[in-house]
Amino acid sequence: PMMVQSIFWYVASPAIIQEIGGALHSQALTNFRPDGTIMAIFGLTFGYAAYMSEVYRAGIQSISRGQMEAARSLGMTYIQAMRYVILPQAVRVILPPVGNEFITLLKDTALVSAVAVPDLTRRGREFQASTFIIIETWVMVALIYLTMTLLATRLVSWVEKRSKYER
Repeated sequence: PMMVQSIFWYVASPAIIQEIGGALHSQALTNFRPDGTIMAIFGLTFGYAAYMSEVYRAGIQSISRGQMEAARSLGMTYIQAMRYVILPQAVRVILPPVGNEFITLLKDTALVSAVAVPDLTRRGREFQASTFIIIETWVMVALIYLTMTLLATRLVSWVEKRSKYER
């Protein structure tokens, strides 16, 4: 889960780097103290990179092998066949799940508040704690997330429509 990955990047990875620094007698690595924001970005990046690679792999594999064979029989190299034949078709298959992952990533940014990153959720928690205005604070946070998600959904929908073609 993304929460576990975020905590790992915030807690475990600096400890591992410091241990490696101790073994290598490296003062720079031994004193490694990363910023929470950087570690949160690493966690989200590596976590979603794995999901995205699966989406791309599945999209490319969804294109018939006959397409590659036809391109190769026309004298194209493997790279040319991928660039001009396979990938343009795969992009149309890949766009909807990539858009969904982008929207999920947008919502998962709330998880980084668990590792001391001042995101929208943490700011809402701090505001609520200092003013004791509970319901209004969380309604506002929810509305901001809803607005961001709706805008991202519209953007993804627009990109998908622009990539459609008639068969």
